[in-house]
Amino acid sequence: MQDFKIEVAKSLKEKIEDLTLEEIVGLIEVPPNSEMGDYAFPCFRLAKVFRKAPNMIAADIAQSIEANEAISKVEPAGGYVNFFVNKSQLAKTVINDVLTKGKDYGHSDLGKDKTVVIDFSSPNIAKPFHIGHIRTTVIGNALYKIYDSQGYNTVRVNHLGDYGTQFGKLIVAFKKWGSKEAVEANPIPELLKLYIQFHDEAEKHPEMEDEARAWFTKLENGDKEAVDLWQWFRDESLKEFSRVYDLLNIEFDSYAGESFYSDKMDRVIDIIKDKDLLKESEGTNIVDLEEYNMPPALITKKDGSTLYMTRDLAAALYRKENYDFEKCIYVVGSQQSLHFQQLFKVLELVGFDWAKDMVHVPFGMVALEEGTMSTRKGRVVFLEDVLKQAIEKTKETMLAKNPNAKNVDEIAKQVGVGAVVFQELSNSRIKDYTFSWERTLSFEGETGPYVQYTHARCCSVLRKANMEVSTDIDYNLLTDADSSEVIKLIASFNKNILVALRKNEPHIVTRFVLDLAQAFNKFYHENPILVDDIEVKKARVALVAATKQTIENALALLGMGAPERM
Repeated sequence: MQDFKIEVAKSLKEKIEDLTLEEIVGLIEVPPNSEMGDYAFPCFRLAKVFRKAPNMIAADIAQSIEANEAISKVEPAGGYVNFFVNKSQLAKTVINDVLTKGKDYGHSDLGKDKTVVIDFSSPNIAKPFHIGHIRTTVIGNALYKIYDSQGYNTVRVNHLGDYGTQFGKLIVAFKKWGSKEAVEANPIPELLKLYIQFHDEAEKHPEMEDEARAWFTKLENGDKEAVDLWQWFRDESLKEFSRVYDLLNIEFDSYAGESFYSDKMDRVIDIIKDKDLLKESEGTNIVDLEEYNMPPALITKKDGSTLYMTRDLAAALYRKENYDFEKCIYVVGSQQSLHFQQLFKVLELVGFDWAKDMVHVPFGMVALEEGTMSTRKGRVVFLEDVLKQAIEKTKETMLAKNPNAKNVDEIAKQVGVGAVVFQELSNSRIKDYTFSWERTLSFEGETGPYVQYTHARCCSVLRKANMEVSTDIDYNLLTDADSSEVIKLIASFNKNILVALRKNEPHIVTRFVLDLAQAFNKFYHENPILVDDIEVKKARVALVAATKQTIENALALLGMGAPERM
């Protein structure tokens, strides 16, 4: 539709000398309903220039613009000039564009030669990969797909939580109560059991906290026993995490976690010292941020051990030097917002002008129906269990409908995992929500399976049509209200991707593909496709093919498959 918007702007520019073409494009609106046209230009700003009421200006402009190949009609409406796009020409432009570009429809080279680093997922070693992690994992992967589609060199970083005082606790717990065989047989549940046992015992024996701190300091100093145990915990945990990433079909370019930066922190501390920003406060080294209405950023503890902030500063510097990013995005829960404000402020105070290119993409909390998640208390829903149950439920539904269905395992994985992913991306990321098995696995309403089924329906129609899809069709046959609605939505795909990119909001793509699926199903029910009239059939088959391709491309951006049969 962008080309048509430019045509509208050009026709207006001939009548309005006081505004540039860019200003006119910026003022053009989309009316609330299609009866008022496809585009509307408000004339209120021109009242002073023309010394006339806006409605009179609108009437004059509308009368002076003639219909052309792109614009079929121009009408005044109050202080607006309403433009009606030539539906036949729009259908031709859009369908040709989709069928020519195929899987690249919606893509652009906007980000050519620019690098974006996306830090997402980042689970803690030796702790469960639970349903709470799905948000960062799925949102981050969708953002990767969105940036990648627009030509950015996109680097996926899994900043593993593989360092910190919790490893001191785990070492103490393992040495007291652990068994190597039990951990290797069932790594995360066994390590979680030890972690919970430590917290239960430490409430009765507070000296265990000191013991844990001592072991963590040993780890920082390279003690062999501490490092060997830590490496083993990490390796065993990664085996489990990899299974979940395989189910979600997610890959990473870097697994450089907190431990990777353990030898890079002294440099950061020296840089802060050189800028005279490091202050001592109650035995702790801090950067004072009171002037910016923030609590101090803690750099090192009393015993000299480092904190999250130090490691994140080292990671930011490493990423800038290594990737020379245009943007570095952190997909991390909203409860960490203050931490990132402090991180970005310290980088700015040190004098790194690229601090402005750091972006925190926050999201809301996930709660269980009976209360909030807590690893310490052991109240978790394992993400792998959720995904496997979703696949199993999908399989049951498919076999109940068709006991002879083919490729059941492959399709059930696409649809079951897709249901969970779509649920996560169907609302604005900042909203908190309560995880519910029933709602996530429901196949009714505005769900992933509904959209995937629409794609499968398109594929079924194309198989039954048994004809080659052609763009050599009579586009006047696609100017009815139902066809035009589908075409206008397809035309808006790239615009929606760009809004999702600008706002770092994948749910904009989710909403788009839902709207497209609903519009297509309305068209499908009102307009028989496999008809005797060969010209009508050819035209409608072309529209089905364009819809199928656009849905497939949109689902790919969300990290979902598009099954051809369901």
